[in-house]
Amino acid sequence: CFVGTKETAFIYAVTSAGLVHSVTRSCSAGNMTECSCDTSLRHGGSASEGWHWGGCSDDIHYGMSFSRKFLDVPVKNVTGKSGSGLAAMNLHNNEAGRQAVAKLMSVDCRCHGVSGSCAVKTCWKTMSSFEKIGRFLKDKYENSIQISDRLKKKLRRKEKSQRKIPIGKEDLLYINKSPNYCVEDQKLGIPGTQGRECNRTSEGPDGCNLLCCGRGYNTHVVRHVERCECKFVWCCYVRCRRCETMTDVHTCK
Repeated sequence: CFVGTKETAFIYAVTSAGLVHSVTRSCSAGNMTECSCDTSLRHGGSASEGWHWGGCSDDIHYGMSFSRKFLDVPVKNVTGKSGSGLAAMNLHNNEAGRQAVAKLMSVDCRCHGVSGSCAVKTCWKTMSSFEKIGRFLKDKYENSIQISDRLKKKLRRKEKSQRKIPIGKEDLLYINKSPNYCVEDQKLGIPGTQGRECNRTSEGPDGCNLLCCGRGYNTHVVRHVERCECKFVWCCYVRCRRCETMTDVHTCK
């Protein structure tokens, strides 16, 4: 079953993070009447170090609050607070996504001064790109923690020997082990990877080594015929050559 797996943990976290990121960006851009820039940083900074807060800092607090109301409240309403272990886990993964956005906030500055001397800097807080947040959550997915499906006051690790190790706010949690996505399973709707086209030279997710799950791959030659070197002839038609190319295509065994 897909419920409560590493993959669903990642989906919950990245959805929650995406909502925070999108809403916060809209606030900073002035596209929402309920929020704008973060005003709590005004009139602060370090005059002795030659910088002060200014510009438009991203108001991540509103974005996180909006995400909690939009994503967490429906889960609590259905289950009664955090109800079951599965619901508590989903709420935790939602929050892990939000914490990722907050953790990766950075400070941008702009220099002021004669001839670019940077005597004074105006600084503001900004969110990282969503690509960077996604990579952070992907790393958390790779190192996600299996927890017990029996809820006893709080979430706890399944491995008894590791239960004294605290679970961090940014950790992704799962209950059920993932199914084997390499092999077709019609009941679970898993197509498997047999027959999938892959890239023989790639080390990434499209590479034959990873995509074919160690089963190897078949290579066959595909012939492409297309019109090429087309020219307009006065008057009035287009004359083309017929080009033929041969390419190797690799598919998983």
